[in-house]
Amino acid sequence: MFTFDVVGGTVVREIITASRPDIVDVVRQAYLTHHAGDSVNPNSYFLRFPDKPSARIIALPAYLGGEQDVAGIKWIGSFPENVSRNVPRASAVLLLNDYETGYPFACLEASQISAARTAASAVLGAEQLVGGRVAQKIAVVGSGVIARNITEFFAAQQWQIGEVAVFDKVAEYADLLADHVRQNLGVSAGSVGSLDEAIKGADVVVLATTAAEPYITEQDSFAPGQVVLNVSLRDIGPDIITAAHNVLDDIDHCLTANTSPHLAEQATGNREFIDGTLAQLVLGEIALTEDKPKIFSPFGLGVLDLAVGVFVHERAAAQQRTVPIDGFFGETERWSS
Repeated sequence: MFTFDVVGGTVVREIITASRPDIVDVVRQAYLTHHAGDSVNPNSYFLRFPDKPSARIIALPAYLGGEQDVAGIKWIGSFPENVSRNVPRASAVLLLNDYETGYPFACLEASQISAARTAASAVLGAEQLVGGRVAQKIAVVGSGVIARNITEFFAAQQWQIGEVAVFDKVAEYADLLADHVRQNLGVSAGSVGSLDEAIKGADVVVLATTAAEPYITEQDSFAPGQVVLNVSLRDIGPDIITAAHNVLDDIDHCLTANTSPHLAEQATGNREFIDGTLAQLVLGEIALTEDKPKIFSPFGLGVLDLAVGVFVHERAAAQQRTVPIDGFFGETERWSS
């Protein structure tokens, strides 16, 4: 009951690298557990700073039942200005709490966990929306850590990919991601000079930017049947959203914080443009046609962080790669015996 482990980022990254297909399965099951109602996932809390409008630190508390039966919280900072210093935008920790006693039993470096659950969710969504694991062209817009993880999860899931086209406002970043895809994933990849060039003819479009408001606003930006992974959530104008098929990870959570679906709800005054959730798509409760773009908008649920965090902690403990903190709890009895 009174053990407390720390799992550092290097260990977390190595376990994730060796276990990506397993993590997709973990995320899939977490979605189904959440859909069944065996979870508690409150709204995220955003800590913002008056003199740093682009920065935020977010608290994601949650409880996940099922096999995990764990509570916890992710505390994740997003400071986009870090990128100019060649420092990752996001940093995070994850605390896991025993459901029986409430005592925390592990603290994990969680930027890698957050990136992995985001990537696993995106690739799972792509598979469900495409109806398989084949894409002649994948467009990736944005070239940060999240985009890199998504390409790695596509490869780990053994997608058959003809080419990857990468666009970023900073051409150097696009070149780096394209090089990574070619050299490490064995997929043909190159950077392109415009957003339109990236999107045109792509079977799957991955939006993984730090955009604060929509910049993709032309009604014909996406083709009928084209799959769009709206990972960064705020790239797409509301008119495009309302004219497309829309699958969310959780409807109430995604319709907050001025995400593209939230802007669409504000513009229309209803939620009729939403087809359903990814869990419903997995279970066959909803079906999509090919006459409109198919957009998956994952807000990112705390239950996913818990699921992947438990998985990583269990693997680290089995490999004896946790760091136990002896005496972390100062009192283990209410009264001395």
